[in-house]
Amino acid sequence: MQLSRAKLVEDTTLKLVIESIADQGYFYGLNMLVTGCAGFIGSWLSEALHSLGSRVTCIDNLSTGRYDNIRGLVGSSRFKLVVGDVVEVDLGEGYDLVFHGAALPAPDYYMVKPVEAMLPDSIGLYRVLRVAERSGSKVVLMSSSEVYGDPEVVPTPESYWGRVNPVGPRSPYDESKRFAEALAMAFHREYGVRVTIARIFNTYGPRLEPGAPYARVVTRFVERALRGEPLEVHGDGSQTRTFTYVSDTVAALLTLASCSKCDGEVFNVGSDEEISVAELAELVVKLAGSRSSIVYVKPRPDDPRRRRPDITKITSYTGWRPRVALTEGLRMTIEWMRWRVG
Repeated sequence: MQLSRAKLVEDTTLKLVIESIADQGYFYGLNMLVTGCAGFIGSWLSEALHSLGSRVTCIDNLSTGRYDNIRGLVGSSRFKLVVGDVVEVDLGEGYDLVFHGAALPAPDYYMVKPVEAMLPDSIGLYRVLRVAERSGSKVVLMSSSEVYGDPEVVPTPESYWGRVNPVGPRSPYDESKRFAEALAMAFHREYGVRVTIARIFNTYGPRLEPGAPYARVVTRFVERALRGEPLEVHGDGSQTRTFTYVSDTVAALLTLASCSKCDGEVFNVGSDEEISVAELAELVVKLAGSRSSIVYVKPRPDDPRRRRPDITKITSYTGWRPRVALTEGLRMTIEWMRWRVG
């Protein structure tokens, strides 16, 4: 029964993605490549593309991604899984569209293996862009709000160049994303590769396991709340973030992929519903019906004080806006996770 309730949340999430795509026919019959396909966002993206009628080739080394995330696609004649590292595996040819999402975004991971963390968006992306050049593919680069570092301008527009420590403990991820954007635009300008860059802000929802290396604050809070354990807030909790339900993030990526005037452009992808981490902890406890306490621990190094995107540009170009409010998304995430931590 619990498993069926969780599956219902997943079905609802996929339905929300599909309903958000204005030009669903655009993707039918196209040949797609998704790197990082077994990860959180990548698996939802792959499933949505498959549902829209695309032929999907997925590449993932399963270092942080999970086979279970894409198990439902395996066996389809329109789905191919290649287990390997984007840095060295045969990527194939002849794609209409490429989504590059292979990355190691977890602080606990990239601080321990900083060199390994920088390879997917340097050597890996270079190889992807060469394939796109030969195939005439469009590339949607899944970048990150981390390129802004600790921004001085909030809400932060795409024109802001960032405030990043290039040699700090977060630099392996921050700087690899900044390099990835520069490399993608270099291929666009020199070789005419069609590139659109999506700077993704905090995303949450089903399939983001609390024990996964790339888990974020929402799922860790939900897990602890469901177990009745204390929720740990780094610093004083006044740092703010915006949280986007995964259906909205995936819908934005698909919308940008089908947007011809978006080539050579950079777009923030995220919610503009700002909340402090302390307030988030209180909200999770309330929605989960938990008696968990909230405790404060030492702050993370170079942790940004505020994160909130200016989404004026993506809205004006495509009409996209987040559809799922934070409270609604948290309710679905909590329902999905109950059977995981029960």
